[in-house]
Amino acid sequence: MKEIDLHGVSHDDALLEVENFLLKESAKGSFECRVITGNSPKLQIRIIKEVLDKYDFNWISVAYNPGVLIVSQTFL
Repeated sequence: MKEIDLHGVSHDDALLEVENFLLKESAKGSFECRVITGNSPKLQIRIIKEVLDKYDFNWISVAYNPGVLIVSQTFL
């Protein structure tokens, strides 16, 4: 599974990187990837509201690691 690690990246830069990464992956078709945010609920909320919801990506929070979001896009 592909992943993007946002440790050490400012929140504004992280939003741009996640958006670019996910759009690139979605252009290839259905995908699933890991977005590693680290221990920052504030960043996760921004990613969810400003990127994932905007593009209607599916996502789940990983119970055993709250610093990770699993994001997917499935086309029927």
